[in-house]
Amino acid sequence: MNKTYLSRAPGVAFIGAGLIGLAGCTAQADLSAVAIEAARPVQRYDMTQALASNGKVVVAGTQSGAVLVSTDNGRSWKREMLGGSSLIGIATCPDGRFVAVDFYRKVWSGDTAGTGWKSVPLDKPRTPLAISCDGKGRWWVAGTGATLAVSADAGASWTVTDMGEDAQLTSIQMVDDKVGFTAGEFGLVATTTDGGATWTRLPPMPDEFYPYATLFTSPTEGWASGIAGQILHTRDGGRSWARQTNIGRIPLYRLFVHEGVPHGVGAGGGVARLEGEAWRSVAYPDAVPVFLAAAVSLPDQHAIVAGGPGGLLRVIGTQAAQASTATTAAAAQ
Repeated sequence: MNKTYLSRAPGVAFIGAGLIGLAGCTAQADLSAVAIEAARPVQRYDMTQALASNGKVVVAGTQSGAVLVSTDNGRSWKREMLGGSSLIGIATCPDGRFVAVDFYRKVWSGDTAGTGWKSVPLDKPRTPLAISCDGKGRWWVAGTGATLAVSADAGASWTVTDMGEDAQLTSIQMVDDKVGFTAGEFGLVATTTDGGATWTRLPPMPDEFYPYATLFTSPTEGWASGIAGQILHTRDGGRSWARQTNIGRIPLYRLFVHEGVPHGVGAGGGVARLEGEAWRSVAYPDAVPVFLAAAVSLPDQHAIVAGGPGGLLRVIGTQAAQASTATTAAAAQ
């Protein structure tokens, strides 16, 4: 028994000495690098999930509830934390104010400078997934349970439309004061022609298409992007859809208009633009092979701002890519 005790004692003493030494090192550690990193407006853990611009400032929303604002077209950012939130969509209203949807059943609104954020609770949809602000300044939210909600008084009250389906609505867009579209799981498509007073179900997209994003540029023409880089196109207001070629086969998670042309961002740092009846990849320097979850156009800069995981927020110039495409097309002729 004594032998066992004596044989273990040196080991215990060694471990204890090691812990004392470790504690001493920890106490003397230089934490200046940690402090510098914590003071940065964009953090390494930031996951940008939404972007919007009113022409004066660019606003980004992150999974951790941070609002990042740039007044110089994405070259630098200022940070504001919105406690207990996760921003999954941001839209710009006609007056230049911003509205953002929070995964935790809230809607946030900010002023034209992207500051002064305040929230209102949201009862339905139970899980909000998309937000839009129409020409009248009304807030539209779409989400689970095939449910839409609209507020004309900055979230003080809501009118809810329940389509009676167990499906997620992943997009909502009012094209003008009368016509709007929503789309979601199992190829669900619905439209309004009376400013949202009533919504009519249209024939579903083919093969129970799951739209990551939709984009309508008029009451008749629109696109939907989905799994494995699939892209559908409609010319009759969502009543029928045809497949378009996605040459890069990049799944596109956000669709938007840049300099009058539909664009998308998605997997592998991919950026794509519509050219004729096909979507082509837009090459740019130092592309990072991580997904881009959001993007917004900076037309005056001939650029877009795109964001993703790992604190990724970058400005991507598009003028050179467009010039290269035009040169290639001219040479082909």
